Amino acid sequence: MIDKAWLSAIATAIMVLAIFPYLLSTVRGIIRPHVMSWTIWGITTSIVFWAQREAGGGVGAWPVGFSALVAFLIAATAYTKRGDVRIVRSDWVFFLTALAAVPLWYATNNPLLAVLLVTTVDILGFGPTLRKAYDRPESESLLFFSLIVVRNVLVLMALESYSVTTALFPAAIGTMAATVAAVVVTRRLKLRQRKISRTH
Repeated sequence: MIDKAWLSAIATAIMVLAIFPYLLSTVRGIIRPHVMSWTIWGITTSIVFWAQREAGGGVGAWPVGFSALVAFLIAATAYTKRGDVRIVRSDWVFFLTALAAVPLWYATNNPLLAVLLVTTVDILGFGPTLRKAYDRPESESLLFFSLIVVRNVLVLMALESYSVTTALFPAAIGTMAATVAAVVVTRRLKLRQRKISRTH
């Protein structure tokens, strides 16, 4: 049986390998992350990390905590490099809901409620990124989101205690990352075929 601490370490290593080229491409202006999406993900992932720790997630929770730091780093980099900073009203709703999850968790002392809320907000936070990936698929990294899928599978395998509280968030985020990757692939292929047809 594979040691869960090793799975957790591998999941964290994959995140490290994914983040450096993503940040470098952001700095160079090749990739343009949506600032609000990454800010929301930083907040929600931080809450889920602490909720997983409270629920006994053990070493499987540490890659989630690391991901929270990464999300804030990407958000800050995207803002300073003027990534996609267009923010619509719904983005503010998601952002304020994510913030509201913090006092709600402390008030109810219910990790499951916090995870359910922030997972929903996190999924909605994919909205701006999905819109951008559809309109400008070249502005997102297929490799990055593919690695996020693999990372979340490993996080699920590394959990020391399985429950809705510990497993829902990585399962949902892995699914949404796969959705972004699928949109990028299909849109790139479609735009490439359209470009070829115009040249003939």
